[in-house]
Amino acid sequence: MANFTAADVKKLRELTGAGMMDCKKALDEAEGNLEKAVEIVRVKGLKGVAKRESRTTENGAVVSVVADDNTSGVIVELKCETDFVAKGEKFVAVAEALAAHVAKSAPADVEALMASEIEAGKTVQAFVDEANATLGEKIVVDRFARFDNGFVSVYMHRTAADLPPQVGVLVELDKENAEVAKDVAQHIAAFAPKFLSREDIPAEMVENERRVAEATAREEGKPEAALPKIVEGRVTGFYKENVLLDQAFAKDNKKSVQKILDEAGVTLKRFARIRVGA
Repeated sequence: MANFTAADVKKLRELTGAGMMDCKKALDEAEGNLEKAVEIVRVKGLKGVAKRESRTTENGAVVSVVADDNTSGVIVELKCETDFVAKGEKFVAVAEALAAHVAKSAPADVEALMASEIEAGKTVQAFVDEANATLGEKIVVDRFARFDNGFVSVYMHRTAADLPPQVGVLVELDKENAEVAKDVAQHIAAFAPKFLSREDIPAEMVENERRVAEATAREEGKPEAALPKIVEGRVTGFYKENVLLDQAFAKDNKKSVQKILDEAGVTLKRFARIRVGA
């Protein structure tokens, strides 16, 4: 019989997050050696990562880090399979560690992030694989955004009281204005614009909207002479739905977001909105 106690089993569970029976078996195999038992749990858990690759990850959290002086900030989406795991302290701790690493290392994209070292000799990929093993679910770093060239602010939104934030919005103004930054970020969270300005929309997308608008108007039997005006009106409606600066401001729908920014004397340079699973 291996020489280990209930306290050893508890310690191993705290270190690895593995089930009680798995911890007992690992300690038995390791003949009571806690360090070796941790390795056994990790190895067996990591073998299970491959089996989880086909599973879907529609739950998770968005976490953020913003510098004290608001000169930089990040939001990171970490996804998992169930909301049970998403609301757990260990999952959130993993997400926060990743956000802190992104803020510090400024990777170019997710591929570069996964290849970077989060600890001495350990890549982010290995760090996430360990989380897969410990939490027993497929864990995926899906997206992140990092701004560092203006006044950066973040808004985090919870869709349920018992879950971590599911929506994160990062905004960057050309100058400091905390109130406007917060208001615009909240607006973005609610209205989910796809583009900052009309100039950001691919030309082919606009042309397609024009074609659809014209075809729809003809199908509706609208007069030929009225078609240009009808098409322009519907394209303008497309802008108001998808372009942030054209949208009616959430707190005062008589003004556009552009008008709010103009009145405050600031320019919104860019924004990023991440909703878990969307």
